[in-house]
Amino acid sequence: MRARLALPMLALLAVAAQAQQVPDRDYLPAIRAPLYPVETGPRVCVDAAHHNFHTIDNRFFAFGALLRRDGYRVLGNAQKFDAASLRSCDVLVISNAQPSDAEWNTYPYPTPSAFDGDEIAAVRVWVDAGGSLLLIADHMPLAGAAAKLAAAFDVEFIDGFAQREADGFDLFSRGGATLADHPITRGRGPRESVDSIRTFTGQGFRAPHAQPLIVLPRGYVVRMPRVAWEFTPDTPVVPGEGLLQGAALTAGRGRVAVFGEAAMFSAQLAGPDRRPMGMNAPGAERNHQFVLNVLHWLTRKL
Repeated sequence: MRARLALPMLALLAVAAQAQQVPDRDYLPAIRAPLYPVETGPRVCVDAAHHNFHTIDNRFFAFGALLRRDGYRVLGNAQKFDAASLRSCDVLVISNAQPSDAEWNTYPYPTPSAFDGDEIAAVRVWVDAGGSLLLIADHMPLAGAAAKLAAAFDVEFIDGFAQREADGFDLFSRGGATLADHPITRGRGPRESVDSIRTFTGQGFRAPHAQPLIVLPRGYVVRMPRVAWEFTPDTPVVPGEGLLQGAALTAGRGRVAVFGEAAMFSAQLAGPDRRPMGMNAPGAERNHQFVLNVLHWLTRKL
């Protein structure tokens, strides 16, 4: 079925899945060579101060568990961003921040920022001084909520839905030129090399000064509804080909990795049938290694 014909059903299924996403706490992929002894690695602060859809005690549980098994010290951060709160972090992870805990379909359009100007300035100064940022913002309205923070690093988030026009996985591969050759995809050796990853809808973005990691090919569009998941035949559409869903860049003495899809970093069970979504899903068998490689690059081990 073509995507245009499937839009009403897609919206219904997506809203239902969103309401029923729970962490897969049994997901434990093998780590052949942990980077650090347990609880001795860099400090990874996962944002929980901005109504985040993903936090390490809930939908991002598997992300935190994976990094801890690699030796990182993973902490939730419930404080607004300023020099004092960022001082205790080596890596700051922001996943799907929101401006409030209201229902998505009640947000005004354009989506308000989840971060105030002082927070954005503090994060930029911290990165310039050597901090590492992993910024993840999914499809509308989550892309819009993080757009001003992304813009501080010359990244333009597009507050829409990046979707294939035909049926199939959002699967990206080095062989298909949609997953770039980069230290993150090469890892520390052949066992850590990543040739393909899977994502789960998300957004597309522009980052002219970054190194691409995930590139949307021909056959993708970005749908731009005024209300999240409310698609009609008249919903504006922009071409997706060439837009990014992952990128890496340097800023001052720091490093930044940006992604337009969050489930790929998680392991969740969605809907009443507890369908795997994230690192635990079919086609995502190398996602966990990609996640580790992203952190290895941010902490200068790649």
